[in-house]
Amino acid sequence: MHRLVPKCGLNFKPTPQKPIEYKYGPRSVAIGDFDNDTVLDMVIAHHIVNKIAVFLGKGDGSFRNPIMYSTGSYSSPYMVTVEDFNNDYQLDIAVANFGTNNIGIFHGFGNGSFSSQIEFSTGSSRPIAIIVADVNNDSLLDIATANHGTHSISIFYQQGHGNFSPPITYSTGYDSLPSSLAAGDFNNDNYLDLAVANYGTNNVGILFGNSNSTFEKQITFFTGVGSHPYSIAVGHFNDDGFADIAIANFGIYEIGVLINNGNETFANQVTYSTSSASPYAISVVDFNQDDRLDIVITNNGINNIGVLLGHGNGSFENPIPYSTGSSSSISFAIGDLNKDTRLDIIVVNNDTGSIDILLGQYEGFLNQTRYSAGSSPGSGVVGDFNNDTRLDIVVANYGSNDVSVLLGYKNGSFAKETRYSVGSNPIYIAVSDFNNDTQLDIVVANYGSDDVSVLLGYKNGSFAKETRYSVGKWPTSVALGDFNNDTRLDIVVANQLSNDVSILLGYENGSFANQTRYSIGSWPGSVVVGDFNNDTRLDIVVANDVSNDVSILFGYENGSFAKETRYSVGSYPQSVAVGDFNNDTRLDIVVANQMSNDVSLLLGYENGSFEKETRYSVGSSPISVAVGDFNNDTRLDIVVANSGSNDVSVLLGYENGSFTKQTKYSVGLSPNSVVVGDFNNDTRLDIVVANAASNDVSVLLQNNRGTIAYEMAYASGDGSSLQCVVIGDMNNDTNVDIVLANYGTNNIGILFGYGNGSFENQMILTTDSNSHPTSITIDDFNGDSIVDIAVVNYGTKQVGMMLGYGNETFANQTSGGISFDSRSLAVASGDFNNDKRSEIWMFMYYVIELNLNIPTLSFRLIHDYS
Repeated sequence: MHRLVPKCGLNFKPTPQKPIEYKYGPRSVAIGDFDNDTVLDMVIAHHIVNKIAVFLGKGDGSFRNPIMYSTGSYSSPYMVTVEDFNNDYQLDIAVANFGTNNIGIFHGFGNGSFSSQIEFSTGSSRPIAIIVADVNNDSLLDIATANHGTHSISIFYQQGHGNFSPPITYSTGYDSLPSSLAAGDFNNDNYLDLAVANYGTNNVGILFGNSNSTFEKQITFFTGVGSHPYSIAVGHFNDDGFADIAIANFGIYEIGVLINNGNETFANQVTYSTSSASPYAISVVDFNQDDRLDIVITNNGINNIGVLLGHGNGSFENPIPYSTGSSSSISFAIGDLNKDTRLDIIVVNNDTGSIDILLGQYEGFLNQTRYSAGSSPGSGVVGDFNNDTRLDIVVANYGSNDVSVLLGYKNGSFAKETRYSVGSNPIYIAVSDFNNDTQLDIVVANYGSDDVSVLLGYKNGSFAKETRYSVGKWPTSVALGDFNNDTRLDIVVANQLSNDVSILLGYENGSFANQTRYSIGSWPGSVVVGDFNNDTRLDIVVANDVSNDVSILFGYENGSFAKETRYSVGSYPQSVAVGDFNNDTRLDIVVANQMSNDVSLLLGYENGSFEKETRYSVGSSPISVAVGDFNNDTRLDIVVANSGSNDVSVLLGYENGSFTKQTKYSVGLSPNSVVVGDFNNDTRLDIVVANAASNDVSVLLQNNRGTIAYEMAYASGDGSSLQCVVIGDMNNDTNVDIVLANYGTNNIGILFGYGNGSFENQMILTTDSNSHPTSITIDDFNGDSIVDIAVVNYGTKQVGMMLGYGNETFANQTSGGISFDSRSLAVASGDFNNDKRSEIWMFMYYVIELNLNIPTLSFRLIHDYS
């Protein structure tokens, strides 16, 4: 299949311009770039006025006035197609002239103009359809026609330079009235075969190609009494390696699908109703870019087109209609007319003599589903905690001092939460494999206890009891990375009151060394890691709330860091994320600015410096930001949780690093953390949001149109004050789970994922009385290949560690030797010193601490950065 553009969503809107109108009805349309300006143009066949019309595209979905070319008196051109027949790298036009029994070739000059028609006779055949393919494998394009008058198909073999030999004709049967044909290799012998829709005899004919440029006698497959198949298309519908067939059965209001058995036979036809419409033209294309072919039809009589979305297993959904106004369409062409990476449709309306342009539109996300978590859930992430290939959710419950884990089901729903106690007021959470046991672990920043809790994961999505590590004052955010290149994850924590970050270097067993702290800007609120200067060493970026800037700390090979460099952003930056937004292989930064209600974008240079910010408006009080490719166009997009307006904003990215205006989607009350992941295994990113005031988690799933189908909510518990959410596979079921830091209820909650986008109810891991966990990171801290959890306990000023068992249980929380005097804001982990153990970073108001992970699963402070 020839694909014109990469990725797109699935919704269409008419262009604001009036339809292109004619006194006499157009018959067929084809598209191509005729003037080499990278913008698609179109050609229309007008069977009544005996002409073709060439429209050059403007690049916005509209077209210039047509240039007309005669196809000859009484020619009645029925179908048009485009290809480069003479290998001059310029597109040419071929047309089936029903009235004069010939095919016409118009050679293109590459500037949008064409030569006069060159004719090749088809005898007395009345050609009604035309296709182009290299039928005999000589690298020259040949032409085949379906002949209505002689009940046959003709093949014109090209001799080079756009010249064709006289046709070779094959019968399609008495009174067959062939109306459409398509080419495909149906028996995988590397020779093209032909499929023809025989309107008169109610069947599809297959002519298998031979190595000597001939074809076998037609074999027919019945399509039903009175079916009158009018159009046919070929594609791979079920990934078995054999080409299948889709048929527009005009007479019985159905779409037929013939699945190839692989032995030169086809399974019995499976049909899909088009209600009272007679399907006329048919094509296959991947409209919603899920790597599964869909079917597109024109419906004669009810003035719409229909799209049948493919499941990838040979079956399809029922048609989704898109109106063509008051016109009955008979032909269409598909391509990206306005260069927005979304497929558009040109529709030919024969009865009203008009051409409609339907521009593809990305709809985004629709409704939410909500799941209970702990009290005041404040942060969440996703990951496959139980190894079931399904994403799960973990949320930090600020009010209940625990994290909630919701295990995901295959359909995108989640099991009831399981909670795990962490420190005081958990506010932020992260997940990874800290102990190299292939199981995701959790680390939580505990805002009230000035520590992080680490919960090591088991294969079943449960977690060990937390181990705590002290960090700075009021930890608010945590991130993970291997800072010292020892293949072990380390932790970095942003500490709000002490204005610093803490670094905790990890050991092989999932424990961490004591923190090392680095001073940064005023009131740091969010931290992420990335290699900004392309030296293969991880660096750190921190959003500083009060000083309205971000701090960049470049990393050294031993896990230490250079003095900060600052860049101004918006007012009260709360959250930061990184990604390559302009495809220059350099990391860029996006920051959510709470007081100015916008996000700042800083594009990166090769030396690790950044351009001046560009701002984009979002909702009220944006407090968390994440990135992902939501519309599958290979460009990163942005999602922001707006705590003031109780919604999320999605900004779709362009190739140059700029973004569209926001689209908002409602969630729960006071959303304060957002993460993305594919919860239902449909290859489309979904969104999970921790809602602090409504004590639940919202999951927004994209449906197979590239839009969000609904939101699900999972409760984190009354009074949980959810502060942080991270995702990971906590129970080795290959499904993503959610880990929550519940500040108000002093625990960590885990929601084990089922792999279908749904989760179990929250499982609780206690983080001790008045611990108030605020931030989490997950990793394998003890080298058992099972994910553990580290959590910052704001109330007890310790980092808690919960080692995972891989079976949905965790060891009780231990401190791991990390405590702090100031309020630690956030925690992150990573292997900073290349000792194959994950260290922990602690982020505080004035100091960043790096804590080394020693083999006994305890941590020691190795450096303060102030």
